[in-house]
Amino acid sequence: MAFQGSLAELHLPDIIQLISVSGKTGVFHLQDGPLKGEIFLADGQIVHAQLEEATGEEAVYALAIWSRGDFKFEPGISTPLRTISKSNTNLLMEAARRLDEWRVLSKKIPSTDLVPEFVVQDSREGQINLNTSEWLILSKIDGARSIKDIAQAAGLSVFDAAKILYGLITTGLIRLREGAPAKAMGKSGGVPAVGGAALQRLEKVREVCAAQLGAVGESVVNKHYLKAKGEIEKGAGNEAVDEAIHQIVRAASILKGPAATEALQEQLRAIQ
Repeated sequence: MAFQGSLAELHLPDIIQLISVSGKTGVFHLQDGPLKGEIFLADGQIVHAQLEEATGEEAVYALAIWSRGDFKFEPGISTPLRTISKSNTNLLMEAARRLDEWRVLSKKIPSTDLVPEFVVQDSREGQINLNTSEWLILSKIDGARSIKDIAQAAGLSVFDAAKILYGLITTGLIRLREGAPAKAMGKSGGVPAVGGAALQRLEKVREVCAAQLGAVGESVVNKHYLKAKGEIEKGAGNEAVDEAIHQIVRAASILKGPAATEALQEQLRAIQ
């Protein structure tokens, strides 16, 4: 006999625990709008889960944070797939931990369908110190990708991407907005063609400047890169890149001296 209900009334970890203690074999069907997931049990043990591209443990964790949708347990259905080796106890403890953490994240990230964008603050003072994971996420923000899309592009789970973005939002580097209608986008469905070209040029400028100036110029390069990228996302073009180049070159003359500045300018001219 099928067991079904609403995830708004019962949290998934509690539902799974209720079924697993009976030692049943079967599958949980979970649905939230167009999203559909499955969790398979064999003799009460979770052995496989699927949610879009995610499988195994990550699929369980992603499903565990759903606060709405419907579930249905269908007994007697098995699968040959074995993508989960953790015990139910360890798996559900981690799922419950993530659920608690997600309640905190959701205060600033109410939906993973929202689109992150840069915040440009001319009055910002001091260095911007980011770790590798934060730079990875920043590099995937293009003004069109949702949090889900960014997570996929970065090769991270949505949960991990949301944790990184939470910190960036808290520090005021990033804000979230509703996704833009398709007609407002360029032909590719992303950044308009002019802005896309400017972003490509800006990325090359950052690479050249970072290589030439090294650690001593890292904060300067990052500061003007982020500012220019934010302006491009708002509709600016190559003028934002030109201003970033101007400011970085001016700082380079102070940090590295005339010879290094001349060498930098020579390399930058190649990508004008």
